[in-house]
Amino acid sequence: QVQVVESGGGLVQAGGSLRLSCAASGSIFSIDGMGWYRQAPGKQRELVAGINRGGLTNYADSVKGRFTISGDNAKNTVSLQMNSLKPEDTAVYYCNVNIVPRSYWGKGTLVTVSS
Repeated sequence: QVQVVESGGGLVQAGGSLRLSCAASGSIFSIDGMGWYRQAPGKQRELVAGINRGGLTNYADSVKGRFTISGDNAKNTVSLQMNSLKPEDTAVYYCNVNIVPRSYWGKGTLVTVSS
């Protein structure tokens, strides 16, 4: 079994920064990729940023240039540095861990950006 735990959410004013962290633990041999998704009220969950085992990253267009994802393969952790936050970034952020062929999710952490 794999456990995924996020931390670092909170309330911040527009233009501010937050850093989200995620740690995976349990029966892990090798993680193929990790990522951050978010779900705003009334909207579908969407990919924010992802990173694979080789360090290749991808971002949603809406966060490019503002968010940075980084990972540590040895520690099974991933972080998301979020700068220049906007009210539309308000959502529950979920960490996703891919260990092919399965995918594991954390319970989410709330990010609220006030205008």
